[in-house]
Amino acid sequence: MQACKIAVNNAIFAAHITYDSFPIMIYNRLKNKEAKLAVIGLGYVGLPIALEFARSIKVVGFDINQKRVDMMRNKIDPSQELESSAFEGCDIHFTADINELKDVNFFIIAVPTPINHLNLPDLGPVLSASRTVGQVLKKGDYVVYESTVYPGCTEDDCVPILEELSGLKRVSDFKVGYSPERINPGDKNNTLRTITKVVSGCDAESLEEIAKTYEIVVDAGTFRAAGIKVAEACKILENTQRDANIAIINEFSMIMNMMDINTYDVLEAAGTKWNFLKFTPGLVGGHCIGVDPYYLVYKAKKLGYHSRVISSARYVNDGMGQYVGKQTVKKILEQGRNALESRVLVMGATFKEDVSDVRNSKMVDVIRELESFSIKVDVIDPHADSDELKHEYGFGLVAEADKNAYDAIILGVAHKEYKELSENDFKAYLHEGKGALIDLKGLYRGKMKELNYWSL
Repeated sequence: MQACKIAVNNAIFAAHITYDSFPIMIYNRLKNKEAKLAVIGLGYVGLPIALEFARSIKVVGFDINQKRVDMMRNKIDPSQELESSAFEGCDIHFTADINELKDVNFFIIAVPTPINHLNLPDLGPVLSASRTVGQVLKKGDYVVYESTVYPGCTEDDCVPILEELSGLKRVSDFKVGYSPERINPGDKNNTLRTITKVVSGCDAESLEEIAKTYEIVVDAGTFRAAGIKVAEACKILENTQRDANIAIINEFSMIMNMMDINTYDVLEAAGTKWNFLKFTPGLVGGHCIGVDPYYLVYKAKKLGYHSRVISSARYVNDGMGQYVGKQTVKKILEQGRNALESRVLVMGATFKEDVSDVRNSKMVDVIRELESFSIKVDVIDPHADSDELKHEYGFGLVAEADKNAYDAIILGVAHKEYKELSENDFKAYLHEGKGALIDLKGLYRGKMKELNYWSL
């Protein structure tokens, strides 16, 4: 009987746990809508996470850009990834007012972590987000970072800001975790719900609570990493590995070009082996694969180690835009055309197919290389925003490509609108119906009979 009374008393005590002590079952409080979750940064990563959580719990979506907040309040995704229907049935409040974060208990920071013009990490956004959360952090709160950083950044660079501004201490007063984002823009199959979520925490209890919280929205489940640094390193490794593999194929493609061998023909043959890794040549841009390896290179240098393989892969991939530009000029000269009087049509300006994101687009490097030869370049793209391109790179889109005007066409991005074109469609834009088609994705390999065709 005494044992039963003790069990009942313990249950009553657990139900009345306050912020004065840990453990606090934040997962249960979120599920019961007794606590709120906030997502800081509502871009490609943050907005989908915020909306998924908002289908089950109370969510505050915070972004410093009031214009973007106004768009989301009107069920418009500024990144053009989500339909308005994605906002339906969501218990979410969008705001740019830090005061509306004061009653939040679980924070997810999902802001960009870019590189600067020297290819060094730009931690400005994630440190700024840390200052925002630090001003409203309370005893018992959770903070989870999703922004891609080098191992140690969360605990060494971000947490001290939280502690300084809040006057609280990690572990004893608030919990911290890291869960690398795995959002793939434009991918409708591999989504937040279907990709295993790697999670980590500052102690065993926070790890469990963070894992259970993410399992609210991740059907594929979670993987509990051995620690925060392990989870940070996990994301860096994923993209560094892809970068290195693509660099091998890019360098291979250059060698094959010297031998007049089509790389895609070789890849098709090699792909018949069961353990062949099917990477393809191309431009490596965007805000993940073209950026994350530099974070690792930076951290390695801080530790006194000069990265060789990773740095070499970055060198190869960062040079592909100039390589494509030069190959295009060669094709123009082969036709007896004067490069100084030539025009080139570039089809595609975003960093990948079927997205509107132009950040770190390597098509810009191709355009810059062509312009260095005084070639006039027109750019079209059904997904990119002309004003954004002008703001980021100094050039915009043409309203419509001119007919019978170009000496070469570069098909740079495999947008769905570009996958079903005929040879006559390309010829209509080329001067006298003749010229070069530079097909970076190999979409039309073996299909061009009259045009001077070239692919990586």
